[in-house]
Amino acid sequence: MVFRLTPEFASASKVLAANQGLYNGFLAAGLIWGFTSAKPVSSSKSSSCSASPSPAFTAATAGRKILFIETVPAVLALIALALG
Repeated sequence: MVFRLTPEFASASKVLAANQGLYNGFLAAGLIWGFTSAKPVSSSKSSSCSASPSPAFTAATAGRKILFIETVPAVLALIALALG
């Protein structure tokens, strides 16, 4: 028990933990891709690696409202990166 969670709390928060793990995994993949690519990787391409799967997974597991809450700011940020 690394985090010293009760079984009840762990069960109640497993969807949140799965979402956080998925997001962190794709964020790490985007950062690794950006740092190790032979060609320069634009920040929008690297950012999209972390922004794409998390809202869909969250919407499927937690509810559709969160899809808009997570997606709208991410899309606006990617548009700003692309235009800037």
